Amino acid sequence: MNAPRQSFVATQFSNAKSAFVEAWQLMLERGPGRVQFWFIALIIGIAAGFAAVAFRYAIDWLQQTVYGTENADLIHSFAATLPWYLVLVIPIFGGLVVGLILHRYTPDGRVRSVADVIEGSAMQDGRVEKREGLASALASLITLGTGGSTGREGPVVHLAGVISTWVSDRIKADGITGRDLLGCAVAAAVSASFNAPIAGALFALEVVLRHFAVHAFAPIVIASVAGTVISRLAFGDVTEFTLAEEGVLAFYAELPAFLILGMIAGLVAVLMMRMIFWTDDMASEFQSRTGLPRYLRPALAGALLGAMAIFYPHIIGVGYETTSAALTGSLLVHEAIVFCILKVAAVAITMAGRMGGGVFSPALMVGALLGLAFGQIATSIFPEVSGSETLYALAGMGAVAAAVLGAPISTTLIVFELTGDWQTGLAVMVAVSISTAIASRLVDRSFFLTQLERRNIHLAAGPQAYLLSMFRVANVMRASDDVDAAPDDAVWEAIEAGHWIDPNATLETALPVFEETGRAFLPVVTLGDEGEAPQIHGSLYHVDALRAYNKALASTAAEEHS
Repeated sequence: MNAPRQSFVATQFSNAKSAFVEAWQLMLERGPGRVQFWFIALIIGIAAGFAAVAFRYAIDWLQQTVYGTENADLIHSFAATLPWYLVLVIPIFGGLVVGLILHRYTPDGRVRSVADVIEGSAMQDGRVEKREGLASALASLITLGTGGSTGREGPVVHLAGVISTWVSDRIKADGITGRDLLGCAVAAAVSASFNAPIAGALFALEVVLRHFAVHAFAPIVIASVAGTVISRLAFGDVTEFTLAEEGVLAFYAELPAFLILGMIAGLVAVLMMRMIFWTDDMASEFQSRTGLPRYLRPALAGALLGAMAIFYPHIIGVGYETTSAALTGSLLVHEAIVFCILKVAAVAITMAGRMGGGVFSPALMVGALLGLAFGQIATSIFPEVSGSETLYALAGMGAVAAAVLGAPISTTLIVFELTGDWQTGLAVMVAVSISTAIASRLVDRSFFLTQLERRNIHLAAGPQAYLLSMFRVANVMRASDDVDAAPDDAVWEAIEAGHWIDPNATLETALPVFEETGRAFLPVVTLGDEGEAPQIHGSLYHVDALRAYNKALASTAAEEHS
C-alpha cells in the first residue's frame, strides 16, 4: 500500500519541481521585458493624465477669459447676466477660429475623436493621426471654451491616443503592443478626466480595445491608476457631482419604474444619436448646395448656438452645472424637459458644425434631466412606493450615457465614481441594461461604431467584417513573374469575360467577386486610357485570399484570448 502512495507523491513532487523550473526560466527570459512594458505603460499613464488635466484647466481658463467669469463651473449662471450680443458673438468667433484650424491642419475639416481611436485600435495597429489629432484637440478646446455644447472626453481620449502613437512609433511596437499602449493612454485620460480609475480601465477595454484580454489588463490598470493620481493631485479626491441626499430605493416594487425609465432612456439615446447624424447630413447638404467654405461651417453653427444661448445659457459648454442641478432635484418638471430637448438640439448643431468635442458629457446631462423629469412624475403618481426622485436622475444619467457609448459596464462604474453613491446600484444597473439592449438594436451598437459605419468602416459586426478591408489585393496577389502565377491565356480569357480586379481594391471587394464568378483566380489589372492595353500586375487566387483572411482571424482570436 505504501509503495504506490510513495510513487504517487514522488510523481507529483517531480511535476511540481518541473513546473517551478519552467516558470522560473520563463520569468528570467520574459520577466524583464514585461516589467519594462509596465514601466512604459506607467509613463504613458502619467503623460495622458497630465494631458487630460491640462486640457481641463485650459477649458476653464478660456471660459474665464472669454466670458469674464471667475468660476467656470457656474458658466451658465454667469452667461445669463451678460449682454445678449456677447452671448451671441462669442460662439461665432470661436467657430470661426475652429474652422480655420481644421481647414489648415486636417484634409477633410473633420474633428478626430473616440471613433477614430477605435478605428486606430482595430485597423491601424493602435495608431491614430498625430497632426490631425493635435489640431482636433485645439479645436475642441476652443469650442468648449467659447460656448460649444459638447463634452471634453472625446478630444482627451484622442489626445491620449496621439501620445501612445508617438511612443509606439518610437519603440516600433507591433500591433498587439501598440493596441495595449493605446488602451493604457485612453484609460489614464478617462480616469484623469473623471477621477474614475475603475471605469477608466474598463472603458479602454470595453470601448476602445473591445476585448478583455488578460495580457492587457495589468498595464491598463497601472496607467489608469497613474492618471487618477495626477487628477487627484490637481483637483483633490472629490467626486464630480455631489448629491443632495442619499438615493433610496423604496422597495422592490419600485424596480418596474426603472425598467420603464431604461426603455425611455434607450429611445431618447437613439433619438439623440440620430438627431446628430441627421443634422450632420443636412449641414453637409446645405454646404454642398450653397458652396459655403468649410472653414465657415463651424462659425454658422456657432451663430445658431449663440442665438439659443441668449435665452437658454444652459446649453453652453460641458453642462455640469445643469447636470448637478438635475441630480440634486433643483429643477421643475417642465424645466428638465425643456433643457433636455434643447441640449439634444445644441449637441446636434455643434457636431453638425464640425466644431469638436465629445458626446459623453452631453449624454450625462440629457440622461440626468430625463431621469429627473421621469422621477418627479413617477413619485407624484405613486408616492407610497417611491423613493427619492433624484435616484431616477442618477439612473437616467447612466442609462442614456451607456446607450450612447454602447458601454454598460464602464458607464455604470463612471456614474458611481462621479457621484460617490454606490448604494443605488440595483436601480442604475436595471435602467442601464434595458437602455443599452434597446439602443444597440436600433443603431450599430453605439454612437462611435455608427459613426464608423457611416464611413463604411464595419467594426460593429466584429473582426470577421472589418478584417477583409485591411488587405489590399496588391499585397496578396501573385505577381505576373511569379512561377505560381496564372497562365497568360487564362488571364486574358478572364479579362475578356470582365472578371478582374483593381490592385488597390481590398479583399472585402474581391471575395464577393469570387463567389459570383466561381473562378479560382482573378487577374489584377489596371485599365489604361481608351485604346491602351490594360496593365496586368498579377493574379489573385481565391485560396490565397482565404488564407490571409483566416490567418488574420486566428491572430485576432489569439490576441483577444491571451
